[in-house]
Amino acid sequence: MDIKNVTVAGSGVLGYQIAFQSAFHGYSVTVYDINDEVLEKAKGKFDILSAAFKRDLNARQEEIDAAKNRLAYSSDLGEATKDADLLIEAVPESPQIKIDFYHKLAKVAPEKTIFATNSSTLLPSQFADETGRPEKFLALHFANEIWKHNTAEIMGHPGTDKAVFDKVVSFSKTIGMVALPLHKEQPGYIVNSLLVPLLTAATNLLVDGVSDAETIDKTWMVATGAPLGPFAILDVVGITTAYNINKMAADATGDPLKVKTVAYLKEQFIDENKLGVSTGEGFYTYPNPAYKDKDFLK
Repeated sequence: MDIKNVTVAGSGVLGYQIAFQSAFHGYSVTVYDINDEVLEKAKGKFDILSAAFKRDLNARQEEIDAAKNRLAYSSDLGEATKDADLLIEAVPESPQIKIDFYHKLAKVAPEKTIFATNSSTLLPSQFADETGRPEKFLALHFANEIWKHNTAEIMGHPGTDKAVFDKVVSFSKTIGMVALPLHKEQPGYIVNSLLVPLLTAATNLLVDGVSDAETIDKTWMVATGAPLGPFAILDVVGITTAYNINKMAADATGDPLKVKTVAYLKEQFIDENKLGVSTGEGFYTYPNPAYKDKDFLK
C-alpha cells in the first residue's frame, strides 16, 4: 500500500509545517487538533508559511494554492483519520499526553494506518505498546523550518516492521526531505546527539568566564568553516529551550556549573525577554546580528 493520505495530529510549531510540506508535495493532508479554534489559528499560520515558501523555495502562487486545497481540518479524531495511510503525531512533548492520545487513536484509526511520532526527546519504545500496533509505529523527526532544514530522522524500535520503516523512509524523500535512517534507538537522534554537546560546551565556556559569546562563536566559525557559531544557533533554537534543558539537568544532578548556567540564562535572557531570533534579541540582535558583519571573522 502506498502512502497517499496523511493526517498530522497537532498544529503547533512543527505540526503545521509538516502538514504544509506534505500538502505542497502532493499529499492529501488532514490536520487534527483538539478544537476548531486552534485549527482556525493554524489556517492563519499557513498564510505566513506560504510567504516563506515563496521567499526560500521560489514557490509559485499556483503551487501554494494547490497545497492549501489539499489541506483539510478536523477536531474529530475518527473523522481525521478515517482515510489515513500515515498519521504523524506532533502533540505536546509530555509522555502522558502522548499515551492518552495513542489510546484514543488506537480505537478509531484504520488497521492500515502507520503511526509516526515527531518526538525529539522521547523514544518510540516508550509508546509502542500503547499504540496497539507496535509493528506499525516508529519515530519520524523533523527540524524546525523543515522546508529549509530538510532533515527527516527515521528511528524505529525493536518491534518496528522493516517494511514499515522503509516505507516511511521513502515517504520522507517524496516530501523533499533528506532521509536519515537510524539503525537503533538513540535519545536525541543524530542531530541533537551532535548539537547538544556543542551548545553545552559553549555555554560552559561562557558561564565559567573562559571567554565571551562572540569570541567563542568566532572560534568555531573560523576553525571549522561553520556558517554559525553555537550562540547564534542558540538564538535560532530559542534560549527558553536551552534554559529548560539546563534546568532539568541542574535539578537532576545538582551540578554547580549547571545551576550557575540556569541562573545566568534566567537573569540575562529569560527575565529580560531576550529569547533569541523570535524576540529580536538574544546573544545577538536581529535582523542584523553581528556575526553576519563582513568584519566579524577578522
